[in-house]
Amino acid sequence: MFDDYVEHASAPVPDATRARGSLPAVQYEGFEPSPYDEDDNRADVYQDQVDAAPPAAPIFQLGEVQCPLSAPLVSLVVSSDSLYMGLANNLIIEIELSRAEQFIRIQIPRKPNEFSIYKLFLDPSGRHLLVTSMQGENWYFYRGWKKPKQLKGFKMVIESVAWNKAALLSSSHSTSTREMLIGARNGTIYEAVLDAEEDFFKSQERYLQPVFTLPERHPVTGLKFDMFPPLDPKEALVLVTTPTRIYQFVGVLDRRSDEPGRVFSTIFAKYRETAPKIVELPGNIDYSELHVYGPNADQAYSLPKIVAWMNAAGIYHGTLAFESRSDDLIDGAQLLPYPTVVSSPSLSPTRRNDGVSNVPASMALTEFHFLLLYRDRVLGISNLNEQLAYEELLPLKPNEQVRGLTSDPVRKTYWVYTDQAIWEIGVSNEHRDVWKIYLEQGKFDAALQYANSASQRDQIMSAQAKAYFNDGRYFQAAQCYAQCSVPFEEVTLKFLDAGERDALRSYLISRLERTRKTDLSQRMMLATWLVEFYLSKCNELDDLVASESVSQDVDNLLAERAILEDDLRHFFETYKANLDPRTVYELIQGHGRTDMYLHYATVIGDFERVVEHWVMEEEWTKAIDVINRQSNLELYYRFAPVLMRQAPKETVDSWLRQRALDPLRLVPALLRLQHAPRDPLSPNHAVRYLNHVIFEQGNTSPTIHNLMITFYASTPLSSSGSTSTSTSQNHPEDDGPLLRFLSTAPSDPLTGKPYYDLDYALRLCKQGGRTQPCVHIYSKMGLWENSVDLALEKGDLELAKINADMPEDDDQLRKKLWLKIAKYVVQDKQDIKMAMRFLENTELLKIEDILPFFPDFVVIDDFKEEICTALEGYSAHIDALKAEMDEATKNAEAIRQDIAALQKRFVTLDAHERCSSCALPLMARQFYVFPCHHTFHADCLIGLTKEFLPAHALRRILALQTELMKSSHTTGIDRSAIANPSLMLPTTGVAAPGRQPTSQRTLLSTNLAGGRSGGVGIGIGGAANGFGRSVLSAGDRLRDLISPDALANLVTAPAGWIPGIGLGSGGGGSGAKRDAGEKDAEKAERMRRELEDVLAANCPMCESVVAGLDKPFVQPGEVDASWDL
Repeated sequence: MFDDYVEHASAPVPDATRARGSLPAVQYEGFEPSPYDEDDNRADVYQDQVDAAPPAAPIFQLGEVQCPLSAPLVSLVVSSDSLYMGLANNLIIEIELSRAEQFIRIQIPRKPNEFSIYKLFLDPSGRHLLVTSMQGENWYFYRGWKKPKQLKGFKMVIESVAWNKAALLSSSHSTSTREMLIGARNGTIYEAVLDAEEDFFKSQERYLQPVFTLPERHPVTGLKFDMFPPLDPKEALVLVTTPTRIYQFVGVLDRRSDEPGRVFSTIFAKYRETAPKIVELPGNIDYSELHVYGPNADQAYSLPKIVAWMNAAGIYHGTLAFESRSDDLIDGAQLLPYPTVVSSPSLSPTRRNDGVSNVPASMALTEFHFLLLYRDRVLGISNLNEQLAYEELLPLKPNEQVRGLTSDPVRKTYWVYTDQAIWEIGVSNEHRDVWKIYLEQGKFDAALQYANSASQRDQIMSAQAKAYFNDGRYFQAAQCYAQCSVPFEEVTLKFLDAGERDALRSYLISRLERTRKTDLSQRMMLATWLVEFYLSKCNELDDLVASESVSQDVDNLLAERAILEDDLRHFFETYKANLDPRTVYELIQGHGRTDMYLHYATVIGDFERVVEHWVMEEEWTKAIDVINRQSNLELYYRFAPVLMRQAPKETVDSWLRQRALDPLRLVPALLRLQHAPRDPLSPNHAVRYLNHVIFEQGNTSPTIHNLMITFYASTPLSSSGSTSTSTSQNHPEDDGPLLRFLSTAPSDPLTGKPYYDLDYALRLCKQGGRTQPCVHIYSKMGLWENSVDLALEKGDLELAKINADMPEDDDQLRKKLWLKIAKYVVQDKQDIKMAMRFLENTELLKIEDILPFFPDFVVIDDFKEEICTALEGYSAHIDALKAEMDEATKNAEAIRQDIAALQKRFVTLDAHERCSSCALPLMARQFYVFPCHHTFHADCLIGLTKEFLPAHALRRILALQTELMKSSHTTGIDRSAIANPSLMLPTTGVAAPGRQPTSQRTLLSTNLAGGRSGGVGIGIGGAANGFGRSVLSAGDRLRDLISPDALANLVTAPAGWIPGIGLGSGGGGSGAKRDAGEKDAEKAERMRRELEDVLAANCPMCESVVAGLDKPFVQPGEVDASWDL
């Protein structure tokens, strides 16, 4: 507070008298002797802690407040960080301590000779201020007003005011003081209510009524009241003091009226005829002070804890017990005499000898001290041990007079003021010596609350442990010894000498809990010793139970033993990391505690030892339970053989719960059950486990599948004393489990074969005489003939039929198998009627197929009907074939008619139609028109088509081109000989008149001729030969070898126009030559049409769109600069 105006006092003025007289002895804190021996390593640690401890701060610090005063200071009050000063010139100065640089001056409009300030009274919220004068005139000021207002109804000299703290602190916006009590100099107590709200019809004096007058009419120097319970007040305690008396008024509050005031009338009315609780301490002074203190005074609904009354005899103090039902609520009241005070030599002789008295001028109450103000100094006396704890001289000026000591009950600040200066007493380290005082008084718990360092706590715990031990409270002493620095050896010897092994065990446990985890050796020694203590105590209790079996204390002993065993189990679980297993095993075995032996092994995860124990005890179920509770798979494998032999069902159940087991490592245990004697009615648990592994877990190991077949095939058959063949025939149900497995066993998805070894399974089934499984295995192996032969050999006709139908994709084999069965039925069974019924089971055999098997002299009457039925079937089949042939003939004729109609179709074109490729007039030369209405010149069509045709089509085009050009080697095509263009196809156009294609385009024949001379025919023939050779060597250059111009001439020219072929002969040759020419013309026409079909099969523009879907827009190597900036 007042940081800008506080000037901390320097060291007190040196004074020999003060040093000799009232100051206490010097406390050499920080230089206490070490509680450890010199050879103890902890002595160095303790000394390091002492050296490292900072110097203790003083309990209180006195700092002067720099505040200029225009007149002598008469009164000062502080509450909720609001400070008011009353000066002799009737000026009131208001200071908000949060903004200490701002001063608010309130002038009372009275002259000093008419009005002189006597006291100021400020409410706990710091908003309401009462100013009283020696003349009996009183003024009221509310925070925020610019000037005070006179209370005309208050005609008294106010000595004390009791504010309604709960109402004022609970509402920060209320302008009313609510009910309050005023103590006057004439001994009268008033109940009053003030309200700062502006009301034209009402003054601030809302209520003022005297409620009680003290009989001796002495001034009411102190007045306090508290309502309780705080949240639902029903009663009130009113404390009243005079210079020589203190009164207690306790009663029920009057809440019948909603108007403010009239609350305390019922309380005081009760004491008009009966006297209240009075304590009188006579003296020769005319003033006293009443103070209360609560730790939560800043809370509205809190009650004070300590009350102190300063009077002539001393300080009467005690605690307030609001829960008491008597009229005396001051509990443990004591009178503290004032210490002897010697006046300071700095005082003038007149003031030093004037009224020398030990009675202080004023006092204040803190949590642990009474602050007393004398004429030249401030004293602090502890309210715990009533010893002087603080003294500091006031640096007074000459003729400066001490006025008083005031406090802020909400913020807990303390202020000393004289007529010329103000000091603030800072509470900096009031708790410094509290722990020591409580320690001296034996209040160890309270001392621990105020201990600030490890050394202080150590001293407290050591003293408490010693006190407990001396009182015989050994368990409490053990807990305290474990928390202090008393040597371990000393403590253990003390408990051993006293014979308190249980308390020593408690001490060791606590010491172990507080030992650092890095001190492995110490923790292991303590833990091992504790195990020995536990085991010894258990045996001791066992002996007591055995010796007092007829006594009534047996139940208590059993309960104590159960608790101790539970503690030992919990100890094993908590400190298993600090125990050596071998040592603990030896200790437990030495004491014969099998239950603890097993529990400790379980706790540390030594399940192998536990299982071994139960196996040796032949407790198979318990051994399996232990295995189930752990996760080490090796224990399953190790104990599987013995457990499978002794408890197969429980063992298999355990295996089924653990899916991580490797079935291959359990095979030796499973084989234990193969030849073991077993109840026929009980299931084979090995088979149960293998079924789960194969069908539930999807195991594909051939070993597991073979083992399954081994168990099924080696199962003894139900009929004994007969051969295996007759057994299998008489009891086919014995083969049911094996057959079900063979038919449902999973197969390899890649090969389609089962995972078990077919040869191994066949060998086992043959050894066991199991016919049906053998037949099934033959079929699995694809040996259908062997399976059918074996079934027939055993006389199982139905099984043979089933296997005969299995090769579904091979009808010849099926027929062969059915013939085997038919031969068996006819020749071996010699049953003609059965043979006839047999034909109904299959469609592959007819009666003519089985007739060769019949005897030569069989009577036809037995199968006459079947022969007639067969003949009728053949006749119906012949009729059906004839109908199908007629239908096919009709369809072929319809197709020929459709093809002829296609030859006569046409398309109408515009005379100005242009080629879809080159955009030149379409009618200029030969052209093609497609159903999609795309039109192309012949050479343009060839150039586009070759870009998307596949390689085989390109090779065919080259071959046809070569053949056609060879056939025209005698001369070139004479365009002038074309006299009848209408012979061309309807989809082709005609060349424009006067067009000279040979002079405008370079044909493929010209390119292939090179520069050879000697006629066009020779050049073309040589080019054709060279072209043939190029086809064989070109490879990937097929498209480059196709010439659109050459192909256009070849495709569009009819056969008669090619010289030397057809029409070109002119009819001058003989008949033989004419026949040869016609054949050549037909051949050329066929090749030309084939070439035309390949080239004009699809529209190249539409086809290129589909073919180019997977091609990039920009070809490799192509540079697209259209997007360049």
